[in-house]
Amino acid sequence: MMDEREHPSVVKSEQEWLAELGPERYAILRKAGTERPHTGSLLHVGDDGTYLCGACRAPLFTADAKFESHCGWPSFTHPDEQRNVRLVEDRSHGMVRTEVRCSRCDSHLGHVFDDGPGPLGSRYCINSLSLDFAPKG
Repeated sequence: MMDEREHPSVVKSEQEWLAELGPERYAILRKAGTERPHTGSLLHVGDDGTYLCGACRAPLFTADAKFESHCGWPSFTHPDEQRNVRLVEDRSHGMVRTEVRCSRCDSHLGHVFDDGPGPLGSRYCINSLSLDFAPKG
């Protein structure tokens, strides 16, 4: 659970983000890029734990929400707390999608689609390079 008192908004210059994240993560987190499908280091992680924002380490998704969607990116049915993510209309690439951003640092994480399992039917399709994984324990 993200508490605004514990996790205030993170604001940095683009130069600071680039120096901190490196070029690959910067291109995805700060410039809304996408990693190639089936290449992400977190795609097949099945351990219990929490997926954190790769830029500011805000908690975003828990392992129990992760599922195999066969889309090539880590997929989740829902965020740990809805307030930890921000959804934004994305009209890039000639289509309309819903972009998922970290609500703490406004970094790009991926997109959410309505073809997931369960009662909500959501598939949060998230770049591995947008996340860090903190194993439970």
